[in-house]
Amino acid sequence: MSYYNYIKALHLIFVITWFAGLFYMPRLFIYWIEAQQKEVPARSILTEQFKLMAYRLWYIITWPSAVLAILFASALLYLMPSWLVQSWMWIKLAFVGVLIVYHLKTHMIFRQMQGGIYPYSANFMRIWNEGATLILFAIVFLVTLKNSFHWVFGVVGIVLLGVFLMLGIRLYKRIRKKQNT
Repeated sequence: MSYYNYIKALHLIFVITWFAGLFYMPRLFIYWIEAQQKEVPARSILTEQFKLMAYRLWYIITWPSAVLAILFASALLYLMPSWLVQSWMWIKLAFVGVLIVYHLKTHMIFRQMQGGIYPYSANFMRIWNEGATLILFAIVFLVTLKNSFHWVFGVVGIVLLGVFLMLGIRLYKRIRKKQNT
């Protein structure tokens, strides 16, 4: 009996929960940063709530999911070593490396904010939040299409997605500014 499909299913589950944490954490950062503009006692109440929510999300969901996703991915590569001679896999692994760097940088921001230091603006965090989206798109398209498309189309697609995401953020900022005036 092959354990491949079970390991693959577990890998996918933990990739999904890892990304869920990476998508939601910068959102919490945005709300947390914006709470610093409020008057006391709202600021202190919200700050404590966001601090607790972020702590639980990060250490109960995001970190364990990251570790388990990587462990199950390693098991898949052990079972399917032929993937390591395929170029799409090396590109995917490069994006996973970028994802790990993104995760670690998010961890640094988390630690700073847990200590009461808010190094970035809410707008920066909106942009930061889209980093995980770009990485997810790149990895899913690579795994799904493998070698069936030219890498140039993939790069152009990711760049265009990034442009559309940035335009969306600017539009959101403009709409929000009009609502607040």
